[in-house]
Amino acid sequence: MIAEKSFLVKNVLQKSEKEILSAETLSQLSVVRNEEKDYAVIFVGAGTCGLGAGATETIKKAKEYIEEHKIKADIIPVGCIGLCSSEPIMDIKLPGKKRISFEAVTGDKVETILNSIFDKKLPEHPVLGQFREQEKQSDWEGVSYLDEHSFFKPQVRIVLENCGVINPESIEEYIARGGYKAYLNALKIFSRAELCDYIEKSGLRGRGGGGFPTGKKWKFALGTEADQKYLICNADEGDPGAFMDRAVIEGDPHRLLEGMALAAYAIGATKAYVYIRAEYPLAIERLVIAIAQSKEYGLLGKNIFETGIDLDIVIKKGAGAFVCGEETALIHSIEGKRGMPRPRPPFPAVSGLFGKPTIINNVETLSNLTTIVNKGADWFGSMGTATSKGTKVFALSGKIATTGLVEIPMGTTIRDIIYKIAGGIANGKKFKAVQMGGPSGGCVTEANLDIEVDYENLVNVGAMMGSGGMVVMDEDTCMVDVAKFFMDFIQRESCGKCIPCREGTRRMLEILESITSKPKDRETHEPLARFKGVLQIESLAKVIKDTSLCGLGQTAPNPVLSTLTWFKEEYEEHVFDKKCRAGVCQNLRDYSIDVEKCTGCTICAKKCPTNAIIGGRKQPHFIIPDKCISCGACLEACNFDAVKVS
Repeated sequence: MIAEKSFLVKNVLQKSEKEILSAETLSQLSVVRNEEKDYAVIFVGAGTCGLGAGATETIKKAKEYIEEHKIKADIIPVGCIGLCSSEPIMDIKLPGKKRISFEAVTGDKVETILNSIFDKKLPEHPVLGQFREQEKQSDWEGVSYLDEHSFFKPQVRIVLENCGVINPESIEEYIARGGYKAYLNALKIFSRAELCDYIEKSGLRGRGGGGFPTGKKWKFALGTEADQKYLICNADEGDPGAFMDRAVIEGDPHRLLEGMALAAYAIGATKAYVYIRAEYPLAIERLVIAIAQSKEYGLLGKNIFETGIDLDIVIKKGAGAFVCGEETALIHSIEGKRGMPRPRPPFPAVSGLFGKPTIINNVETLSNLTTIVNKGADWFGSMGTATSKGTKVFALSGKIATTGLVEIPMGTTIRDIIYKIAGGIANGKKFKAVQMGGPSGGCVTEANLDIEVDYENLVNVGAMMGSGGMVVMDEDTCMVDVAKFFMDFIQRESCGKCIPCREGTRRMLEILESITSKPKDRETHEPLARFKGVLQIESLAKVIKDTSLCGLGQTAPNPVLSTLTWFKEEYEEHVFDKKCRAGVCQNLRDYSIDVEKCTGCTICAKKCPTNAIIGGRKQPHFIIPDKCISCGACLEACNFDAVKVS
């Protein structure tokens, strides 16, 4: 039997489902959960978004305050609760009172808030809400509950349940909240095949790409005979606008480890890897701590809780290559090779890492497993649509009032996510589109805002679920420029192994760059080439989709095809009128000089790189359109607001 590390191992993890915990143990658990301590606890959102907003200074000021006032209190850095636009978030839990949450608590606000709270008065500072906890703890009068906040009310938090709530560096608190019970119970209740069946019954589909049924995928590896099998957690997360995996690992690393342990048991793997990009130092740091703690408690390693089950989890840092999000490229990277895809079959479930059966799931997929085992496959399957069960985490960014992470039941409409949860478009602007699925996805327009979120519905409108990034765009966005941005990203990230992706994406980018710029020489055939480019780009995209080696190459043209489908008139304006209605494409801007405001200072003429500005000193100046390259140097140089842009 493993050595006793705390009362938690003896009184919680080793209890059977039918055994009742004593009142003393329940009281101890409440203390470990930071719910019933006899002194104050201060929680500060210290995920990457919180730290970027100034949480380090918030923590510093809180420490200085309790030291100066000789107050006994714990200060606990937690992960992001999801409301990134309100960071730094600070919660305070006083003995006998419910935990209360404040938004935008920068260092200069700490003293005022703590002065009021320790006097048991509400400060004049924006309150997010108070937590629902044990009934005997008194409410803060006039403060609504956090789960009634417009951002949180429509959500069903499974993967994000503990993020921003618990101490991510405390395995004791995770266990006190029911952690690792699902894993140990599964080892007692299910055979490997039964666990695969159970997860398949729940309807859980992969949350990182095409949405393949998770339990069915596991069965391929389980049914393949081998002396060694591997599990890989894909935490590479290379999509622009996606930050779900990072936030989950920073806020609740033990949930991921428990999910990995369940998956490894189901397929018979004894070694697992977390493939995570090196640009996530905080997530890596908390994973390292969590793995060490799990080993100390005997939840990882040899003969786990005398079950005969072994599991070792290793962190593998990636270099941030987008292509390593593809399964076979990721496997090559772990093997020490260049991250490049290989043809399939054989699929990794049959021949993967080091030629052995390998299952690759992403962070969100694995983080669902604990709750499915605890609450039941039927409970999980009761949420969502006919083909897409459970919840989905989305990262909301772009031109939106409230940015952050949301977890909604499948079947929620995109309109509800943007307008009910995120508060609509920022600055009263008009909605234009939302890019879903990252570089492999596409745009959802206003006409399709009322579709329900599920895998098939999004594909039907030219988008995809992907890992869950949602980049919202308003009326000031140029959709041709959006396509160019994603194509530039894809072209730079192409591994170069197959010609269709390597050369095709380059040609597509050249076409997009051509139509977002004015012809340099009107006497050549360049205007005709711009027109022909638009005619050819769609057929070129189809060739790339049909002939690229891996899924990333096959989906590379999606942003272009999607914007062409829904915003063809913008492409036509760029080609025929040489205009960008949003004014984003700098090389299509027309510059002129207001002669009434021009003083003839000659600064603009001196700054012009093509000598397109003429005029004498103290005389009005003029711009020669055929020479102007729309660089904007004159606009920046003019001190009299005489240069106009159209």
